[in-house]
Amino acid sequence: MRNICIAIVLLALACLPASGQKRESGSIKVDGRERTWNMYLPSNLRPGAPLVVVIHGYGGSAQPRPTFEFAAEKHGFAVCYAQGLPDPKGGKSWNVGYPFQKGWEVDDVKALCKIARAVQKKYNLSRENAFLTGQSNGGEMCYLMAFSKQDVFRAVAPLAGLLMVWIYKMMEAPKPIPVFELHGSEDTTSAMEGDMTNEGGWGEYMPVQQAVNYFVAKDRCLYEKCDTIPGKSPENGRYVVRHKYVGGIDGMENWLYVIVHGTHSWGVDDIDTGEVVWEFFSKYLK
Repeated sequence: MRNICIAIVLLALACLPASGQKRESGSIKVDGRERTWNMYLPSNLRPGAPLVVVIHGYGGSAQPRPTFEFAAEKHGFAVCYAQGLPDPKGGKSWNVGYPFQKGWEVDDVKALCKIARAVQKKYNLSRENAFLTGQSNGGEMCYLMAFSKQDVFRAVAPLAGLLMVWIYKMMEAPKPIPVFELHGSEDTTSAMEGDMTNEGGWGEYMPVQQAVNYFVAKDRCLYEKCDTIPGKSPENGRYVVRHKYVGGIDGMENWLYVIVHGTHSWGVDDIDTGEVVWEFFSKYLK
């Protein structure tokens, strides 16, 4: 009985944050709207550390994502979970021009840039090394950020994200930017083959490969490296095909990781998402 009690205590202690870790919240006003976020500050955070902004999918929230916090603790970067606002349909989201967001005047590109700057200032983080990742609707926001005139985020990583047709047709990425897309081959919410007729109701969006190819060309990548690795649980039949487009301007790369038989998710059941995203982002530290 005594051994059981000791084991329970040790397990509870193991689940507690290490000394020095912090969780804090913050907010600023952007265009008259309060924009909020939650922070994860690892125990080894130093002045001038990088920042990774993580944004949720449609109807989601700025909740902790352990995969990014483990990577932050290992590599010493701050994590900011930004919160989207309710759109006309009522879902907390990012304004990427879905049909049901028509007339919604929230500028989330501006908001995320201002959130990043506010966080960098408050926690004495690097002003040059900020990165953006997000899942689903957050992934679409990553693509919109890559197409926008902004000087805050050095690279983006959409996870199960999509490039909306209106963005592709109406905008031109103002400069080369590294993009890493992680996507399940059997994602029925954000289909890899695209939805050019808006059958899903999210609006027309590009095939994932074509979206990545846009940045491969924009970044002037010269060739592709491709290999296959097992997933975290090979017995489930899923594995990861890694496409790395390399040799771009100033050494830029664009990555596409396809989780074969994977569905609509953050990918954490099949790959160490936080670690892999940071591996990509860390190539562009200034």
